[in-house]
Amino acid sequence: MRSILALVFVLILGSVAQAATLEGVTLPDTETVAGKSLVLNGIGLRKKGLFKVYVAGLYLPAKETSAEKVLAGDTERKMVLQFVRNVSKDQICNAWHEGLDNNSPAKAKALRPNFDTLCTYMQDLKEGNQLAFAYAPGKGTTISVNGVEKGTIAGKEFADAMFACWIGPNPPGEAFKKALMGG
Repeated sequence: MRSILALVFVLILGSVAQAATLEGVTLPDTETVAGKSLVLNGIGLRKKGLFKVYVAGLYLPAKETSAEKVLAGDTERKMVLQFVRNVSKDQICNAWHEGLDNNSPAKAKALRPNFDTLCTYMQDLKEGNQLAFAYAPGKGTTISVNGVEKGTIAGKEFADAMFACWIGPNPPGEAFKKALMGG
């Protein structure tokens, strides 16, 4: 009986040790998108000036340190944002449009209607709320707020522009991008 309890204890500790914690936010080591298991590639803290905004986790089919390879590939990926402060819908939408302009300028005009649709899915987010973006090839990017699906935006171009907001050439911070890319 002791050996069974010891095994259970080790298994529980092992699964907790696999998760990543940052700023009091713990993200699981795996997520599932379109039936495929993804691994936590990296976890980072998004700051705006002196303010901590959210902890983000990037999930991919396998560990990858090249943002260019992630954006070039057409495979499942997921970004989870756990907010550590209150943020208004307008602040969120302004950040998406800024990210689009900064990281996908050649496609910004064509993709702006998709980002406008994304904004219709947003709401004011409170500390502890979670926002997730799950891309599946052939389906698109499904956006969820606190585990509730708000909608799906078709196309790899939108997914690439969305994920580029965090890991593109002009991310919200180089340290943030590096953390998401496992650095």
